[in-house]
This record gives sequence, C-alpha cells and structure tokens, in this order.
Amino acid sequence: MSTKNQKQQQQHVALQMAVAAMATPCTIKLLLFAIPLAIGFALGIVATLSLVSSTTSYALPGAALGLFFPPPTAKLPSSSPVRARQPSQPVLQVAPAVDARSPPAPVAPDAGISTAYVHAAAVAVPESSEGERPAGAASIKKEEDDDEELMSRAAAAPRSVVGAPKVAFLFLAKWDLPMAPLWDKFFQGHRGLYSVYVHTDPAFNASATDQRSAFYGRHIPSKEVRWGHISMVEAERRLLAHALLDHSNARFLLLSESHVPLFDFPTVYSYLVNSTKVFVESYDELGGTGRGRYKRGMAPAVAAWQWRKGSQWFELDRALAASVVADAVYFPVFRRHCTRNCYADEHYLPTFLHIRHRGAAAKRSVTWVDWSHGGPHPSRFTRMEVTVDFLRWLRGGTTCDYNGRTTTVCFLFARKFLPNSLTRFLRFAPKLMGFG
Repeated sequence: MSTKNQKQQQQHVALQMAVAAMATPCTIKLLLFAIPLAIGFALGIVATLSLVSSTTSYALPGAALGLFFPPPTAKLPSSSPVRARQPSQPVLQVAPAVDARSPPAPVAPDAGISTAYVHAAAVAVPESSEGERPAGAASIKKEEDDDEELMSRAAAAPRSVVGAPKVAFLFLAKWDLPMAPLWDKFFQGHRGLYSVYVHTDPAFNASATDQRSAFYGRHIPSKEVRWGHISMVEAERRLLAHALLDHSNARFLLLSESHVPLFDFPTVYSYLVNSTKVFVESYDELGGTGRGRYKRGMAPAVAAWQWRKGSQWFELDRALAASVVADAVYFPVFRRHCTRNCYADEHYLPTFLHIRHRGAAAKRSVTWVDWSHGGPHPSRFTRMEVTVDFLRWLRGGTTCDYNGRTTTVCFLFARKFLPNSLTRFLRFAPKLMGFG
C-alpha cells in the first residue's frame, strides 16, 4: 500500500472518531434532560388527580402537598364542611326555671348560680326551685368570667319572678365565713326559699366541705376588692348579676362575714318578700363625709344636689337589681371619677336610686351597725358583749315604718361581730331568735 493511501485512511479514521466524540455528550445531555422531565410530568398528573378526588382541606399553606406530608392531628371529618374560624365567645348557660311544685331533691339547700359562672374550685349547680346541691365538678373558662358579658346576661334576665320567690343572700367577704355555723342553723329546713352567693378574695381557696352546708359550692368567680375603692361596688354588682341568673330570686340582700341574723328565717323571708319598698339607706349630708366627697367631674350626669349617702348594706327587689346591673350611665361615671376619698360603696347605690328610682327605697337599712364611736369603721363586738339584753334591744329597741305602719322590727341583721362571739350566738339563738 502506498504512503498516500495510508495517510488518507488514517485521516478517515480520525474524522470518524471526532464525530463520535462530538455526538456522545449530546446524547447524554439529552437523556439527562428528558428523564427528569418525564418524571415531573408523571408526578404532576398524580398530584392533580389527588387534589380533584380529595374532599378534605387542611388549614396549612401547602395543602396540595398532602400526598407527601401527613395531615395535622386535629383533622376535620371528611363529612364536615370547613368554616372560617370565629373568635371564641363566652358560652353562658341559664338553666330553665323549674316548677315550684317539683319535688325537692335529696341534697342540701339552694341553687341559683348558673353553671357557666361557678368558681373553678366549686361545682356546677343546676337551677331549681328546691335548691339542689352540686352533682359534679365544673371548670370555668376564662372568657366566661368577663364582667361585661355577665352584666349583659343578667340585665337580659326576666324582671319578674319565675316560680316560688326566693331571697338571695349575697355575702361579700374578705376571706372565710366564721359565722357560717350560725347561718346554717338559720337556713335549716327552708330550702327552696333562699339562695346563697359568696364573693371572697380570689386568693382564698377554702370553702365549705360539708355538702349539707348552705355555703357548699356557693363561691362565685371573684376579683380583688379594696376598701373604699370602686372595686367594692364592682363586687356588689357581680353578686347581683349572678343571683339574677336564677329567675326565682325575688329579693337580694348584701351581707358581710361579720353579719348575724336577729330573727328566724320565716320572719326574715316574710318581711322582705312582702315589703312594698326596698331597703337602701339614702340621705343628703352637707359635711365633708357627704357632699364633700362629690367630684365636679361627675356633672352633668350626677349633679351635686343629687349626691346621696347611705349604708353599703342594701336590700333590693328583682326589678331594681336588674336596673343596677344594666346601668351604663351612672356607674361608668362613678368608676371614672369616684376614686380618692370618695368611697363609692356609700354613694353609688343611694345616688343611683335617688336619680332613677326616687320613692322606691325605704331610705333605711335592715342591718344594724354602730357608728357612735366615729371614725371610718364601725364598732366591733366581742364574745363578752353579746348578751341577751343586747340582742333583745337590737330586735325591738327602735321604731320605723313598714308598709305604711309603725313597727319595732326594723333591723333583721347586725354587724360587726368577731368570730369568738359565735359560741354565744349558738347558745342564745334557739330561745331568743327562734332557730337552732
């Protein structure tokens, strides 16, 4: 073979190798591009079919990736429609009224607190004309302890009594109730005719453990109360609102932990339920402890000449109690302006009734208190000061008007008695006061 032919053959082989070398990368690149494209196309078809056939939605941004990521644990049932989430609202329950002819329950006295408002440490109490005791534990949602919602519910409650009328005993206490044994004897045998509500410092966790006690499970959700502060009136309105949720409560009586009854239950019940007036002390005092506490910022809602003073310890009927919790005019004025050296608990209710319900009050209290020694606090009585003669004087030593007639039964309760006086009251109650 000639040298020229050999060179031509070598050039031809080199050309073929170059062409092959150039073609190989294009094929590989083409394959590397086509394979992912095909896989992606297939996955897209599968995902689309999954979304079309799915009837369940998840509250996640990547809902379409449900095929690859597990759904949230709180998954809605496939048959439940998905709705936009609404802000949580307090769920307040008012038990229906029970016919007064219903047979009494075999448990201890009184009812009246709606189950939506029972203290976390207390238990649910169904409303009943016979006052059944709590049957089980109940937890309180935070939003259900909102005063505005409570006042709104109470103001919307019927203003007429449903069933047998009851007297609501509203205890505004600092801590415990040292006179509870005396009150239990006072209430004994009269269930269905009374309700008990207790407001204490929220830090106080103790309560009656005896299910036979009238105070068992009767603590309402409470807030801190400061002496001479508007929080005192807020606590009173809170008690009234809870009591209004029981539609059979007809009269509402504010008491303290140092109160004692001076008469038996039938006498007290008849006196209050049959009264044509409510018992709120109200008078105009020109001195520094009267009009001197008035704040000019209260005008024009409350004028100086409308300012009244009276005892904190009131008694109201159902219509006026509802009017108090529904007050959106005067109470906000007191809360805003009656602050330092004003003592709203001695002025709000007397002033409110004088302006809005003049003539409804007897302008006296049914609680006897000794202010003869002066100062910001009344006299306190120890064990040795509780005598038969003293109690007899409290029961009939004064005269007053009752339903247009003069009577010596003016005070049904008295305060402030120290805890060590309990033994004396328990001794004298059966013969002197007719109970125990």
